[in-house]
Amino acid sequence: MEVPTRPSLTRLATSSEDRATPPASGLTLIRTAFWAVCYFVFYFAQQVAEILAPLCLVIGIGWMALPRALAAITTGPAASDPQAIDVMNHVVGSIPQRIAFAGHVLTPGGLVFDGVLLMALAALGATIAAVASRNM
Repeated sequence: MEVPTRPSLTRLATSSEDRATPPASGLTLIRTAFWAVCYFVFYFAQQVAEILAPLCLVIGIGWMALPRALAAITTGPAASDPQAIDVMNHVVGSIPQRIAFAGHVLTPGGLVFDGVLLMALAALGATIAAVASRNM
């Protein structure tokens, strides 16, 4: 009993000169151009998101942790100097809870949330770029 060969194996067994290439039609060029643009857009979005996501996360977590860390220093048993306590309380009080920048309000929790959303955008961009590269 002879096993029939798979088309993919016969394609690999023949040289590229022996295979006839179909002529490129206008539709295939448009399709390739469309998927190339999609690949570029989503890969670019992925790269930007991969750069900004860790920055947002680190800045947001640091901004959240800094007032708590400084407050822990002033309320600890080692803080016996009243003048040092007043200075540290002033420093803790001068750290803003939110920053308004060009009409946008930035908060520590918002930066962390934006960092997580950017990581999700990077994963989505990588997935769609992979799909686009397969369809090209």
